Amino acid sequence: MKMNYFVFGTNNKQKAVTFYDTFFEGCGLNKIHTEGRMTLWAKDDFMFAVAEPFDGEEASNGNGTMLGFNVGSAQEVDRLYKLGLELGGVSEGEPCVRSGRYSAYIRDLDKNKICLYE
Repeated sequence: MKMNYFVFGTNNKQKAVTFYDTFFEGCGLNKIHTEGRMTLWAKDDFMFAVAEPFDGEEASNGNGTMLGFNVGSAQEVDRLYKLGLELGGVSEGEPCVRSGRYSAYIRDLDKNKICLYE
């Protein structure tokens, strides 16, 4: 078994799509679907989406929930961490070595937590 997609809920789809369009630029994740309440990006056998909740209730981030992106290098961790902050994200941990891996943590505009690591 392997994970093939991950979805973050959003309360402002347009802002979330703008954030991730810019954030994924140059990373190989390409937008493949945008319709209704969901926008989806994909690369190889992995997909990521932002969506307005199906039940119509407000989206909320999970305390302790986090998505990790292996971005391939310390330079890419640094670049994406900085870009995420420039796009309005919030730092949850500056780039450094943790548990033997170079990583950084940010929250997106809906306060979803993202780990960037090499």
